[in-house]
Amino acid sequence: MGGLGKTTLAKQLNNHKDVRAEFDCFAWVCVTQQFQKEDVWKKIFVQLTSDADKDKIEKIERDQIAGELCVLQRKKKCLVVLDDMWTRDAWKSLRAGFPMNEETGSRVLITTRNKEVVSEEDKRVYVHPIRSLNDAEGWELFKKITFGRDNTESEVDRKKEELGKEMLKHCGGSPLAIVVLAGLLARKETVEDWKTVQKNVGAYIGRGTDLESRYKGENSEGTSRVLALSYESLPYHLKPCFLYLGHFPEDREIPVKRLIQLWIAEGFIFSASGELLEDVAYNCLNELVIRCMVQVGHPGSTNKIKSCRLHDLMRDLCLLKAKHENFFHVSDSFARATPVSPSGKVRRHVTYLDGSADISTLPTDGPLRSVLYHSLYASIKKVYIHGAYILLPTFLSHEKPIRPRFQNFKLLRVLRLEEFRREVELPSTIGNLVHLRFFSLMGCFVTRFPSSISKLICLQTLDLRCFQREEMKRSFTNLHKVIRHLGQLRHLYLPAVRFRAAEKRVLPLATFGNLQTLVNAWNYDCRLSDLAGLANLRKMSIVIVPPEDEMNIVDSETIQSNRLQSLSLESSTEVEVSVRILLSCRNIYKLKLDGPIAGLPKDLLDYPNLTKIKLYRTSRMDENIKILEQLPHLKFLWLEDVTLENPILVFSKQDFPCLEFLSISWISQLKEWRVEEGAMNCLRRLQVGWCSELKEVPDGLRYIGKLEELTIIMPRQFCSELRKGGKDFDKIKHVASVNLDSERY
Repeated sequence: MGGLGKTTLAKQLNNHKDVRAEFDCFAWVCVTQQFQKEDVWKKIFVQLTSDADKDKIEKIERDQIAGELCVLQRKKKCLVVLDDMWTRDAWKSLRAGFPMNEETGSRVLITTRNKEVVSEEDKRVYVHPIRSLNDAEGWELFKKITFGRDNTESEVDRKKEELGKEMLKHCGGSPLAIVVLAGLLARKETVEDWKTVQKNVGAYIGRGTDLESRYKGENSEGTSRVLALSYESLPYHLKPCFLYLGHFPEDREIPVKRLIQLWIAEGFIFSASGELLEDVAYNCLNELVIRCMVQVGHPGSTNKIKSCRLHDLMRDLCLLKAKHENFFHVSDSFARATPVSPSGKVRRHVTYLDGSADISTLPTDGPLRSVLYHSLYASIKKVYIHGAYILLPTFLSHEKPIRPRFQNFKLLRVLRLEEFRREVELPSTIGNLVHLRFFSLMGCFVTRFPSSISKLICLQTLDLRCFQREEMKRSFTNLHKVIRHLGQLRHLYLPAVRFRAAEKRVLPLATFGNLQTLVNAWNYDCRLSDLAGLANLRKMSIVIVPPEDEMNIVDSETIQSNRLQSLSLESSTEVEVSVRILLSCRNIYKLKLDGPIAGLPKDLLDYPNLTKIKLYRTSRMDENIKILEQLPHLKFLWLEDVTLENPILVFSKQDFPCLEFLSISWISQLKEWRVEEGAMNCLRRLQVGWCSELKEVPDGLRYIGKLEELTIIMPRQFCSELRKGGKDFDKIKHVASVNLDSERY
């Protein structure tokens, strides 16, 4: 039965400190209903090995992956979680990647709603059945969501309790159904509203739902009916927003910023009060979360939702409703597709790409509004080189380039071409898509960038973070001519390399008054003084390169936007312009500095919202630490490959009063780290890795009572001292979750 909390329990086990101390390395893979065993094995292999060995995995022949994975599990104590295994045949096909008939220290944890997946007669198998909640447990969960802390003994609450307990009978003890029903009722204030919901629940019980046939024999009737009711009870404007989530691949974390850009491009979001569309869209997402129809993936540093996801039962509901309403059509490179009405009525076409497979055939006519391609497997990777992370393609097929043809789809609003493993050659006819609002080439290997893109004057989001051949780089020299016509842009992601030709050509940033996101703006290609006109800017990433005569004069009055929340500055040398830009952005929440900087200004102490800072390859850290430790609102701090003159790092009493997360890595000069009692009293998560001279964690960690999660990526001896019985174990024995990883070092 779905929705009982199998995955939640598996996550708690996987993250438990005793489990973490028992195994050397860990892997977690969601086994979707359609999978290729070699790709599942490869995902596991990548998670179990060190970063240095990941390139070797890409070179292993597909028929050798299972054997190599078995060898690894014999050498090390590995815990592999296979989440959501659907059938016994699926497990049989994957078993070859695990040394099942041998005595090893490795273990496999499987979650499944099908008890036939494994044999209970096998003495090596332990089966833990997950039971439904009883009436008392179900009511406690329901009450927590619907009443919260405001539950009283009033007559209204007593009537609501009576109605609630009656409706809970339809949930069958499923936590998911209870949470969704409670989320629906939490938005209903009067007893009459609750009575209406009760009648609707009864109506659904009477006629059943299409989900029931899908899960026949799983005792999921109550759950499926409650989920269907939650959809029918949505306000009209939220229904397309919810259905749109269903086109993302199964078990995929959905980036909220990208989702909002797509919603707006599709025309789902309206603002009558002058409120920014992005804010209205975020409120719509938050409403779906409050209704417990969408789950929060990862929260951001400003307590906003950074990523979200759908429970698989909710996603199935999305797919069924999308089928009925011709909302979108899904196909993949295995030639499987959801059954839909004739293609002429389908408005959105979604393709799941497997490996280097070609683009599937699109409908030849009809009012197609969106074309979205999702790569099922990672086609780009983040690699650490010389103190910085860069994106590289994991694999590029040598087959003929993909040449998409969209001339028949003049109503197209969304075109998402991301992470192809084959080259993409854009046709000149792309300029005919005059209604296009969203266009992304992120992670693609693009061979041609036609100038006809300048005709796409309705574009709101343009993502050009793609890889380029030499011939492609030549076409990018005219990028300034193309982009200058796109006056409706709200989100612009430029290539990660500068593109200006030798002669003076710059992007006219001043013409983009609606711009909210500007990423990879090089001073070599843009006039930084134009930033003064971008009053709506929220996120800005600037790369500053010498020589000095290429620098634009920037003073503290350059950036007047009170909306700027995120600032990233990268430079190869110590330049004063970085500090001047920083001084002009007083309302930022997030700051990333990559490269030398002429010291952090003391003015940061007066920045009212600064909660997150990332420092990479930054010099003068001995001076900068004195500023960082006093920041009154700092909650998240990354120090990576920074330069210390003093090899001893000291955090004194009352330093970092609000810090909740700290990551220290790749600091080669660091030999000793001291934390005095009273420092970092609010710290909850700590990561330490790749500090070659550091010999032990600070003794002062024992005083940080709120520390919940500790990740150490250091040599084997360093990690051994932190295990039970080691000389440093007492320093961290109070920490609930400890991950000691010497394999990735």
